[in-house]
Amino acid sequence: MADYSLTLSDSEIQRYRLMADAAERRERELWAAAGAGPGARIADVGCGPGAVAVRLAQLAAPDGVVWAVDRDGDALAVASALAERSGVPVHVGPGSAERTGLDAGTFDLVMMRHVLAHNGGHEQAIVDHLATLARPGGGTVYLVDIDISSSGLRNAPPAFDEMHELYGELHRRRGDDLNIGARLDELLVAAGLDVVAFEGHIDVVTPPPGMRGPAWAAREALVAEGLAGPDDIARWDAAFQEAEKEGSGRRRFFAANFVAVGRRS
Repeated sequence: MADYSLTLSDSEIQRYRLMADAAERRERELWAAAGAGPGARIADVGCGPGAVAVRLAQLAAPDGVVWAVDRDGDALAVASALAERSGVPVHVGPGSAERTGLDAGTFDLVMMRHVLAHNGGHEQAIVDHLATLARPGGGTVYLVDIDISSSGLRNAPPAFDEMHELYGELHRRRGDDLNIGARLDELLVAAGLDVVAFEGHIDVVTPPPGMRGPAWAAREALVAEGLAGPDDIARWDAAFQEAEKEGSGRRRFFAANFVAVGRRS
């Protein structure tokens, strides 16, 4: 499986929470239709810092529960702390996208958000595994992922465009598909599920100071891959700091996302 390229920092955690806020506003009805309700057993695979897992647990309360799985120990620590602070039932544990360690056939809803694009060559195997976790007779697999060709940062400093191009090259070298959102429905069908929803939308976010997007979060991976050096990182940092001094009122993140839901018969 490809190495995950993003570094979890305070600004990245904040970005995940903003994404979770936008996701709940836009998708709440679809979450409910897919099985996120009182008493539900929900798996959040690739949960990251747990921002969405907590929201799902709030919908499943008081009798339901969420199992949140990720292979990043730092992300799991944040998810655990967030769940404890929120007072909702979330079981947090380690596991990979293809081998979660969760009980097969026991979940009303299995959700995966923004993981497939980082696992080039393994997408179908991952979705096949998720399908086994959904309970027979109506359990669902809920996928969300990006189309990077329709995403970006408006009024960004030139450093962002440079990073964005190198970020794309990093993923091309790893065999990742950053436009995978457009074929989520095909992955569900190949896993033997009935597609009951497939839609796309663009989230628009005003970035707070310090938020620089996934390309910046992947800067250490860019250096490790030989695509950038310390001088590049310092130059990009200076450019962002200068742009932030000018204010972020005109800057906007545009993130194109697709959502697909498959039901197990």
